[in-house]
Amino acid sequence: MEKLFEPQRWEWGGIDARFSTVLPPDELVTNVHVVGFAGDRVVVCRDDRDVWFLPGGTREPGETVEQCLARELHEEAGARLAGPVRPLGAHHTVTDHPEPYRPHQPHPEKAWLWCAADVVIDGPPAAPEDGETVLEVRAVEPAEAGKLLLTNADWYPDLITLAVRSRVPPPGR
Repeated sequence: MEKLFEPQRWEWGGIDARFSTVLPPDELVTNVHVVGFAGDRVVVCRDDRDVWFLPGGTREPGETVEQCLARELHEEAGARLAGPVRPLGAHHTVTDHPEPYRPHQPHPEKAWLWCAADVVIDGPPAAPEDGETVLEVRAVEPAEAGKLLLTNADWYPDLITLAVRSRVPPPGR
């Protein structure tokens, strides 16, 4: 899982990021994404740039992590939560942009929370007019999800592995 834990630079946001399984304080979490399991398969979405991604996005003012995930799953994957949300870790980030992305967000430090949860796909994506254009939603084997998500970043296979391991009960249980 080396790539997931390497320091990263996200040029599009002027962001330096580092993944950790140490969870950030809730007030720093600006974005939430989910490795959604439909049975043993992982739900992935493809956008109009032909990039595969995991459902998730920016928290709205006053929105909880679970509310954000429920909204983003519906908008991007036509899916809903079907079990508890399990935080996996977060990208702890610092931006060099002079202003926050949205006025209600912390700045310059913030966190992107990554979670796992069981989900059910029960309709088409319902993205708002100003949202992402989702061309395709698939539920695929974890290894296939990791390969598809390489179109987004090279650390996604490690995140999928972490999510799969989070589903396995510890020995003796």
